[in-house]
Amino acid sequence: MRVTEVDFGNALPIESYGPDFYRLGGEVYPAPTLFAPGHSAAWGGYEDTETLLGLAGQIDVLFIGTGPEITPLPAVFRTTLEEAGLALEIMTSTSACRTYNVLLSEGRRVAVALLATA
Repeated sequence: MRVTEVDFGNALPIESYGPDFYRLGGEVYPAPTLFAPGHSAAWGGYEDTETLLGLAGQIDVLFIGTGPEITPLPAVFRTTLEEAGLALEIMTSTSACRTYNVLLSEGRRVAVALLATA
């Protein structure tokens, strides 16, 4: 089997995660957090739409990691982001990390907002 190393260009993939943290570029970020190519920030969870609204027009999809289980997004949160033109995909936080990394390796314009995994 031939193994090909993944090239992320200048973007940094999520390297690892634990119950309440995510590691990107060798730095540890407490959950909840937001990652986009060239950008990382604390995220205040579902009450914090402002941090995410700044991504409108800059990304094609925003993955929302809802923690250890897939849970529906609060209606006001979802509506606010969708009305700003953000395409949302919800999944567990661990799945969101993996999906973000795959699409990042393809050069896609993606971001991920992550709640704690436990």
